[in-house]
Amino acid sequence: MGGMNLRLPRPPAIRAPLHDPRTATVIGRLLGVAILVCFATGLVSHYLQEPPARLSGWLPTRPVWGYRVTQGAHVISGIAAIPLLLAKLWTVYPRLLVWPPVRSVAHALERLSIAVLVAATLLEVSMGLLNTAQWYPWPFSFRAVHWALAWVIVGSLLLHLAVKAPVVAGHWRAPREPSVDGPDRRSLLIGMGFAVGTVTAVTAGQSVTVLKNLTLLAPRHPDHGPQGLPVNRTARAAHVRRDELADWRLTVSGPRPYSLSLAELRALPQHAATLPIACVEGWSKTAHWEGVRIRDLLARAGVPDGARLRVVSLQRGGAYRVTELDRPYSRDDLTLLALRLNREVLSLDHGFPARIIAPNRPGVLQTKWVSRLEVLDA
Repeated sequence: MGGMNLRLPRPPAIRAPLHDPRTATVIGRLLGVAILVCFATGLVSHYLQEPPARLSGWLPTRPVWGYRVTQGAHVISGIAAIPLLLAKLWTVYPRLLVWPPVRSVAHALERLSIAVLVAATLLEVSMGLLNTAQWYPWPFSFRAVHWALAWVIVGSLLLHLAVKAPVVAGHWRAPREPSVDGPDRRSLLIGMGFAVGTVTAVTAGQSVTVLKNLTLLAPRHPDHGPQGLPVNRTARAAHVRRDELADWRLTVSGPRPYSLSLAELRALPQHAATLPIACVEGWSKTAHWEGVRIRDLLARAGVPDGARLRVVSLQRGGAYRVTELDRPYSRDDLTLLALRLNREVLSLDHGFPARIIAPNRPGVLQTKWVSRLEVLDA
């Protein structure tokens, strides 16, 4: 090569007015709100599904619709974040072409934090969107990775904001500059708002029932399913067959263990509760449930004031075949071993002969096809 000095070509400068820091800051504020709502509601969902030991006995059962609201907001804000994220990336992509690509150690760390933030956020929202359709084309646990990525995003976002604080502060309340060429900022923001509003309107109806007739892209319609309620896991998928239930009995452990047939359960005092069922995938709907109160079943077993329970299902396999019911739920008058749904006997897909329904509780923990209630502590 002799004394030839090789130089890589310098990319052309991009000075379109819509790629300026002010536009990026305006969109970044909206995206930050969506991420904050999604993260906060995700914490609620995680700790209701897997409460740490220090929260045992303190999980809230009121408001009864609490989880419906927080999980609905989680999925809605996550979907709304997708067009916001794409718009944000479009406004800042010319900075990926700056020259030289790395000017100092601090600059290298800044670019690395941005790369981690962008990659983690794209992966997080993509996985979350596929989860709403219950499609898992990856070999790892969705919940574990989704949880870990949330903390990576928050950490890298805080680092990015700390580095960019002077720039953000300078453009936070700055007046809008007139556009020199191309579409102006107002047009961009109106178009982005239309995109966010559209994807929200056509998906939010799975939990916001006033919008249920607009659920064009939502994987669930709140009215579609046996007995007017959607089904995530069918009896067939759980390998539960009706012909195996002829001799079904409920077993309750405790100081005075016992078992009951379905006819004996139906002969006990029946109670009704109007409660929503809300699933982690984002759909929810309120329904009318009838059955025997869990606290009454425990009192019969010699546990008068509730207990932490292990609930065992007849389903074969699956992460939620065995769940735990904490004391605030087991002593609550609204927590039922439900035998009827919307004034009809439970369908097989909804958990016949008996299932759990409790207030302010994730749908994955409202165990179907219950066969045993095991008292863990009184």
